[in-house]
Amino acid sequence: MLTNDPTESIFSKLDTFGHKKVVFCSDPDTGLKAIIAIHNTVLGPALGGIRMWAYKTEQDALYDVLRLSKSMTYKAAISGLNLGGGSAVIIGDSHKNKGEALMRKFGRFVKNLNGEFIAGEDVGTNPRDMEYIRMETQHVAGLPESIGGGGDPAPIAAMGVFMGIKASVKELFGTDSLTGKSVIVQGIGHVGENLVRLLRDENVKVYVSDINEEQSRQVSKKYGAEAISNNNIFDIDADIYSPCALGGTVNTQTINKLKCAIIAGSANNQLEDETLHGQLLLEKGILFAPDYVINAGGVINCYSELMGFSKKRSLQLTENIYEATRNVLKLSRTENISTIQAANKIVEKRIMDINKVKSSY
Repeated sequence: MLTNDPTESIFSKLDTFGHKKVVFCSDPDTGLKAIIAIHNTVLGPALGGIRMWAYKTEQDALYDVLRLSKSMTYKAAISGLNLGGGSAVIIGDSHKNKGEALMRKFGRFVKNLNGEFIAGEDVGTNPRDMEYIRMETQHVAGLPESIGGGGDPAPIAAMGVFMGIKASVKELFGTDSLTGKSVIVQGIGHVGENLVRLLRDENVKVYVSDINEEQSRQVSKKYGAEAISNNNIFDIDADIYSPCALGGTVNTQTINKLKCAIIAGSANNQLEDETLHGQLLLEKGILFAPDYVINAGGVINCYSELMGFSKKRSLQLTENIYEATRNVLKLSRTENISTIQAANKIVEKRIMDINKVKSSY
């Protein structure tokens, strides 16, 4: 298990979780402090978002980038994409410390990796930042459509989560119709809002919650949803809990409070501990749609941009998340293992198989 133990050495973490490379980026002139983690490149170059966050400690930043990069490997593999997994974090407040010079300097570090890492958006970064990085390197995705990029990935990402929810409902209820179901959407950012829209279009009862209560009120009013306080999320008796903010919300404490039948959302690393909490959910009978399976829409959007695919093709690839989710749930049921174990088995088999192909010539 990947832990945030400050006494554990960096090299020990890399050995345990198979990270190929970790690059520490420092530039006193711009104030840049960043970490780029490349987890695996068997399937292709490592694609990963750039998260800019005011981490309390550098250890927290390292822990986050290692988790995120591994998740990206699995996300690309389960989606059938020819991409590896990586991630980057920039330590700092994106509202105060970000600017052209800092992002372009980061772009120089990406350039020096010679295509091994392709940068994209994540929390705290946006298409304009990708434009700055593009001034220094071609190894970037998530650019605005106006300059040939894939544009805002949020609608595609939300569609993937929506397909994952439908596949989960099909598994439990025998039909993937969402009419009459109830969903708690926690975190109303770009992806969360698009998910609310898709759910309301299918006549779903939607509860919305966000640390920004004004955002909750606006979205609830816009789509006919019901705004609830963050403190009341686990008191609501709903069919589905959809975490769409930061990770770690599914833990021992919250699992004991949950009244839902399904967990399916866009947040990365929703399980605080994959092994422990995946098993707890299995024992409690709560179906967990692994986050990296159903939140792959953003990665698919970037992949389509890199490959020159159309928006129509992006949507087709995203709709495949339905079958990918069904395959994970079927394996979980057949072998009586947690859904995260099932997803990991499918991913690791694909990476192992393709590694054989690459080593055969």
